[in-house]
Order: sequence, then structure tokens, then C-alpha cells
Amino acid sequence: MSLTLTDVTLTYPDGDSRLTALDRVGLDVPKGSLTAVVGPSGSGKSSLLAVAATLITPDSGTVTIDGTPTTGLSRGELTDVRRHKIGIVFQQPNLLPSLTAVEQLQVMAQIDGRRPRTARGRALELLDAVGLADQAGRRPHQLSGGQRQRVNIARALMNDPIVLLVDEPTSALDHERGTAVIDLITRLTHQRATATVLVTHDRTHLAAADRIAEVHDGRLTRPAMAP
Repeated sequence: MSLTLTDVTLTYPDGDSRLTALDRVGLDVPKGSLTAVVGPSGSGKSSLLAVAATLITPDSGTVTIDGTPTTGLSRGELTDVRRHKIGIVFQQPNLLPSLTAVEQLQVMAQIDGRRPRTARGRALELLDAVGLADQAGRRPHQLSGGQRQRVNIARALMNDPIVLLVDEPTSALDHERGTAVIDLITRLTHQRATATVLVTHDRTHLAAADRIAEVHDGRLTRPAMAP
């Protein structure tokens, strides 16, 4: 398994008590597979994704990425894990308005200390992989919503992550563009052998998943094979 959550519990302060967001959650995501996580609003989907991304430390339990438990790692070590092993596709692309599509990706590599020429080559390769080779020089306002989300996905893959975490990527898209984005994520998951977790509210996209897990009141049902 490339991503494993074991007995993960997460609580938040709620007045004089604590609210349980995740209740002893267990999840295994194999390399090269896509697990879709569904559930009603407030069920714990976003909390699960944040814990898997090491953005939030759970009260108890273990998050293991590529065979390495993240429990006890320092902030700097967790930053390195996110930088080198985790790609995150946020719900909103949040692209920098002044940068072209290729520059959006290059920034990620430059933060990691790669040489500009190497970074540009990698960025152009990924834009080609998501079908935007001819849009590399365009800025966000010159791209459609679906194209901006494709740049968002390519950016998440820039540092060749082992784990890909995707948060509601179709929420701002119509059905046709949303389906195209899900198809792209599925194809890249298999081609690049990432362990992908897709949080979605749209059950019409579940057929693309290898496994489906449901969250209710912080509890995760055992992931099932997709129909």
C-alpha cells in the first residue's frame, strides 16, 4: 500500500466538549488505484483528506505513506513528505493570475530547488499529458474552468508524487467538463501509478473508481470494489 490510515481519530473543540470528525478510520489505497470517498456534508470527508495530506495531525492513529509512518515527524519533515510524496488537487485551482500555465508548474519545481530548464521540460511534459500542450503560454483568465482544473492537476503531479489527494475537483464544472476531469484523473492514476483518493459529492463519477468508501459521522465503511 502507498497510503494507509490506521485507526485514525480526529476531534475538534466544541464548547466544553469535543466533536469527533474521524472515528478510528482505517483506509488502504494501493499504488496505481483510485479510491473515491463519498458522504454527506459534514460527514468527515475533508478531515480525512487533510489528515492523509499530513496537514492536520490526528489525536491518535497512524498515517503511513510509502511505507513510512508520519507519526512523530517534525514540521520540517512533514513539509518534506508533502513536497516530495504528496500531490494535492484543491477544490479551487487557485492559480496565480500573473503566471502562464507552464509557469504555474515551474514554480513548484523551483521551490524544490530544481534547475529552471529541467523544471520547464517537466512542466511542458505534464501539460501535454493533461491535454494542454497548446495552452502553455496562456494565463488563467484565458483558460476555461475545465482547463484551469487541468492545470491544477498537472501542478499537483509536478514533483512526481506517490500519493495524489483530490478534493471535489468537479464542484465548479458542468457535468460534461466534470466527467472529462474525472476521466483524466483516473487515466493519470493508472499511468503514473499514484495512490489516489478522490473526495466527491457526485455519485455519477463513482464508476471510474477502483474502490468506493463512504463516510458517515466520521466513520468510514470498509472500501468496496467499484461496480
